[in-house]
Order: sequence, then structure tokens, then C-alpha cells
Amino acid sequence: MTIDSISHVENKSSSKRRHIPDEKAPLLPTKREEEEEAGFSEFNGASFAGAVFNLSTTIVGAGIMSLPATMKLLGLVPGIVMIIFVAFLTEASIEMLIRYSRAGKTSSYAGVMGDSFGRIGRMLLQICVVVNNIGVMIVYMIIIGDVLSGTSASSVHHFGVLEGWFGVHWWNGRAVVLLFTTLCVFAPLTCFKRVDSLKYTSALSVGLAVVFVIITAGIAIVKLLSGSIPMPKLFPTLTDLASVSSLFTVVPVMVTSYICHYNVHTIENELEDPTQIQPIVRTSLALCSTIYVATSLFGYLLFGDSTLDDVLANFDSDLGIPYSGFLNDTVRVSYALHIMLVFPIIFFALRLNLDGLLFPSSRPLSSDNCRFGSITAILLSLIFLAANFIPSIWDAFQFTGATATVFIGFIFPAALALRDPHGVATRRDKILSVFMITLAVLSNSIAISSDIFALVQKIKPSPS
Repeated sequence: MTIDSISHVENKSSSKRRHIPDEKAPLLPTKREEEEEAGFSEFNGASFAGAVFNLSTTIVGAGIMSLPATMKLLGLVPGIVMIIFVAFLTEASIEMLIRYSRAGKTSSYAGVMGDSFGRIGRMLLQICVVVNNIGVMIVYMIIIGDVLSGTSASSVHHFGVLEGWFGVHWWNGRAVVLLFTTLCVFAPLTCFKRVDSLKYTSALSVGLAVVFVIITAGIAIVKLLSGSIPMPKLFPTLTDLASVSSLFTVVPVMVTSYICHYNVHTIENELEDPTQIQPIVRTSLALCSTIYVATSLFGYLLFGDSTLDDVLANFDSDLGIPYSGFLNDTVRVSYALHIMLVFPIIFFALRLNLDGLLFPSSRPLSSDNCRFGSITAILLSLIFLAANFIPSIWDAFQFTGATATVFIGFIFPAALALRDPHGVATRRDKILSVFMITLAVLSNSIAISSDIFALVQKIKPSPS
């Protein structure tokens, strides 16, 4: 007997789910199922606000730091339109995902894929989540290293906060700072076995993101009023085919900025009223889109064509206003703390999917301390090592965004609607699904080709 062999019904007198066994099923459940049922009941009770903060924290991660750089490529008008457009596509894809979860009576993204495409579909989803989340968390560590220890990714060294405060020492070098962060911040926060336990750190992380937006907006407005900011580029500058194809490199970054599909079911399963998940998704997307537009607009206004791939690295110079140094440090430290608090939310889904991929028949991960601790330690070590060898967040975003992320966010949900095993897809769903798959494949193929071309040009020896 498996989870798929039982039917879920909703008790009208209670918002929590109960199970009615199939008539052909054994009378006594297996130990694995008893543990799953106990864990499922234990995890009910999360609030609407807590769920919004957790989902918003999943969304507003490192992607926000590259959005001003997308404005530099696209211009303000297409850039803002693209942010809003991807938000609507994300909401549509999550709505499809939730609808097929209920039709197939499954309680996870992997379960939905398994219901429609069998074991292969489940494994493909889990592999994509693992690749995406590892890439995103590597980006988080890179940003923390950039902020605290500085970066030389753009050939010019931008000093970190600790370098500015204390000078250059071995103990504030990139590797040491990231090791300390991993052991003293990430390790304790990733030991929680329940995502709702992170609701307070999630609320704080969203608050820190808002602080970053408010300060950036305030600086930009002051400089606008003083006339020290030149007119920004409203539309992209297109001179040849290479400049046109480079526009598509922003698509993986945009998609990565909104990816949260792998945590939707986890959050829904812990809700007191699971029917609230759709309003929660819409509220989170509206909040995050507002933050994204504000960050992109004011970040690009401040730095113009000097905007770096990681805009935080721009906050190391004189901003031309009073208390510039203090504001620079406040912006960078607040967002570094935000990233630290986002990390465990993304890590939660990574660990869960990797465990499901490697140990599909074992007892629940939360009830096996040895397996839980081993997977946690191995993943943290791999992410730490990778963050010390990958120089730029744009490189990491291009890889994950153009591969695993686009499958999680658009291709898999669209494929569910096209396959339609339960006959619930509408004509609109089919058309939207074809559009999402076509857009994802076309834009990311061009983006990957453009990146390869740019890389070849970079390493190609110049003629003497």
C-alpha cells in the first residue's frame, strides 16, 4: 500500500484532512505509512501570514541582486514589463500545479509528476530541484562573500564591509568568512525539520529586503531631486545580432527570481486551511513583484551603466550624499543578513528532494536523525566549496536558470496540463501551456547560445 492507494476527503467540520482506506487495501497500515500520517498531522496548523512570509522568502532571494543588471540590458520599460509578465506566468503555472495536485490527491510536486509521468517524471523533478537549489544557494554564498569580503569578479576589486572596517586580514578573507557563516549561521538554521519553524526568520528576512529597497529608493530619489542622476536608458540599445541575442540572457535570471514551486506543497501541507494556498501565492507574488520593480528601478537609476551583476558590490563607493558610507554599509549588511535567513528555506526543499531521489523507499527523513544529519552536512560542504570557486552570480544564474529552473517553473507545470491525466485542463490551459513551453525552450536556447558565444569571445586570443 502506498499514499496513492488511499483517497483524501475533506471533513466539513474540520479543515484538516483525513484518509479513507481503499476497500482493497490491507487493514493494517505499514510502519512507513504510520510515520507519514503522524508527521502529516503534526505539521498542520501554519497561519496565513506565516505561509506568506515563508513563500515570499523562497521567492525574494539572490535573484533580486541581478535585476538591476537586467535593466541595464533591457532598459527600464521592457525590464519592468518583463518582471510583471513573469510574475503572471508564475502564478498561472503554480495554479496548474495546485489543481493537478488536488485532482491526483497528491501532496508534493514530485507526487504530481509521479502521478502523471510515473517514476521517471518524479525523478526528473527531484533532479531539477536539486540542481536549481544547489545553484541558488551557491549564489547566496557568493553574495555573502562579495558583501563581507569584497569581490574582484569585474577585474576591479570592490571592497567588502569587513575590509572597509578593519582592513585586509586573513580572518576576513572570503574562505574564512564563508566557513564561519556556514558553521555558525547555516548549520543551526538548517537543522529544523519543519518549514513552519522558520516563519519568524522568514518574516525578518522579508523585512530586511524591504529595508534594502527603502534605502536604495531614498538615495535614488534624493539624487534625482538634486539632478545628479542622468536620464536612464528606457529601451535596449540594439546594434547587431549579438546585442539582440544578449537580451535573452535575462530570461533565466527573471525565471530564477520567481521560482518557488518546490516549496508550495510543503507550505500547503502545514496550513490549518489548505484551501488558502492560492490566495497565499497571489499575495506573495504581489509583494515580491513590488519589491523587484522597486529594486530594479532605483538600483539602475543609482548606478546606470556601471551597474554590476551583483548590485550590492556597487555599494562600496561614495554615493554623493551625506552619510554615504553609513548607508552603503547598512544596505549591504541588511541584505547579507536577508540572504542568510533565506538560505534555510531553500535548503529545506533541497534536502527533502535529494533524500526522495536517493532513498525513495526509506522512512521519512524527519524521523531518521542519522540520514538527516549526513545529508545536511554533505550538502553544506559541497555548497561551501563551490561558492569559493565560482566568481560571479551571473554565471551561476545563467546555468541554473537556463536549465533546471525553467523546467521547475514552466515546462513541468505546462506538461501536466498537456498530458491532463485527470481531464481537468481547459482549452485556455492547453494554449497557455504550449506558449510557456515554447517561450521557455526558445528563450533559454538563445540565452545558452549567447553565453557560449560570449565565453568563446572572452577566452579567444586577441590578434597581435
